[in-house]
Order: sequence, then C-alpha cells, then structure tokens
Amino acid sequence: MKRLETYILEKPIICDGGMGTQLHQRGLKPGECPEHWNLTHPALVKEVYQAYRDAGSNMIETNTFGGTRYKLAHYGLSDAVTEINRAGVALAREIARDTQYVMASMGPTGAFMEPYGDETEESFYTAFKEQACACEAGGADAIIVETMTALEEACVAIRAVRENTALTCLASFTFDPQPDGGYASMMGVTPEQFATAAVAAGATIVGANCGLGPEHLLKVIQRIRAAVNVPLIAMPNAGMPVLQEGKTLFPATPEEMAKYVPAFLASGARIIGGCCGTGPAHIAAMAGLV
Repeated sequence: MKRLETYILEKPIICDGGMGTQLHQRGLKPGECPEHWNLTHPALVKEVYQAYRDAGSNMIETNTFGGTRYKLAHYGLSDAVTEINRAGVALAREIARDTQYVMASMGPTGAFMEPYGDETEESFYTAFKEQACACEAGGADAIIVETMTALEEACVAIRAVRENTALTCLASFTFDPQPDGGYASMMGVTPEQFATAAVAAGATIVGANCGLGPEHLLKVIQRIRAAVNVPLIAMPNAGMPVLQEGKTLFPATPEEMAKYVPAFLASGARIIGGCCGTGPAHIAAMAGLV
C-alpha cells in the first residue's frame, strides 16, 4: 500500500471507533488493563478490530493507547511494554492484512514533565521511543500520538516516533470549550498552538479527538485548518457525555454522527472516525458517506 499521507491526498478514509467500550462489552472489568488483553484475550481484541472492518473502516487503531511503561506500571506490567504493544499491533495486522492501514495508538503518560512535574524530557522520550519501536515491530503503518493536552509531552512523543521509526506520524489533541467561545486543552493549549508545534515537531497529519462531539470538534478542525496546511484527522465522541442513573452515556446516534461527515471533509479532514461512545454502527453510517 501507499504511505498513508500519500493515499489520503487521493481519497479520504474512515478510521474506526472507540476501543474501551467495545472491550467492556466483551468482559473487560473496571480497573483492568485494556492493553493486557492483547496477550490474555487476543481473540476478543481481534473481534473488535474485525467488527470495525466489517462496518467499513479503512484503518484499524490499535489497542495500545495506554502502552507506555508509565501507564503499564499501574498494573505491574512495566516490563511488558514491548510484548504488549507488539502484540496489539500484530493482532490488527492479522485483520488488516494488506488492504487496511494499521495505526498504532500512543496516549499520554499521565505524568507531567518539568517544570510542571518531576519527569524529565529524556525519560518521556525514552518511554515513547520504547513504545513506538514495539509498534513498528508489530507491523504498524503509522503511529498516532493522541488525546494529548500538554504541548511539551506531545512534541517529545512525535520526535520519538520520527527519530526512531520509519512510520507515518500523526498527532491529535483533546480540547474543551472555553467561556469565551474558543477551545483549549486542559493545559491551556489552543488548536492553533498545537497544530503549529506538532507540524514543526514532525507530525505529517494532525487533528483532534475525544472530549467533544462532532459539532464542537468540527469548529476545532476548522481552526486547525486555518493554522496549518497538512491533512487532518477528526475523531469526535458520539456527542457530549451525559450522566444517566450513574452511567456516562454518549447520546449521538449513527445518523447524527454521519451528518457531519461532509462538513469534516470540506474542512480538510482526510481521516474521519470516532472516539468515546462510537461503535461499529456509527462507523458504518459514516463510511456510507465517504
């Protein structure tokens, strides 16, 4: 297949939806490590990948979001970084074969880098390098540094991918609505600041995911497009979360999600999928419009 950044200039593609919800539906318990399922429940992880492929996705995002040694240490699995990430990507490759792209997910560490915390840039770089190399060994086509809120951490992760692998590097931030009508991450980073810095660090595709439903995420994508001239990725939640009977629900129907696809395409998004609350039915509806 062509490199991802080349292919999407010719034709936009549909990614998949949420992973965590799908694993919980298959028995993942609260407090259990989702990424460990790559080793303990590989058939069920592949089942999720296959469900999205059957729904029409052109890209599998891997079950490796919390795959840094920082996150895995909470479960006593910091020595299994390579094994867990490589397995998560290899399972996706089995489903994707040579007709789908495999995009490995790298999420935030949950720690803070100096001067905001105790971790050094070197320690972050080493952790992201370890995960990125494992994902490349598993057969990934690309790596997305996603759901980021801190600019310094995101840029370190991007550099670790670009300097230690030959994979396409994507970067995606999570933003919240602000009282003035704008958007910023939890660390105060605006869409324009993120996009400019991420491209400078080496990301060839940038965008936003999680935190927002499609209506708000569309506005973020439009602001990113005004700041940089690179392909964009849009992965909204299935609406803004609501609490009902003690449970967090995402109310947007597949049809409601799909109606935003033309606007995302018109705003420069070349990869469109979903985050929290989205499932195969949402992806099927969205794929029908691409």
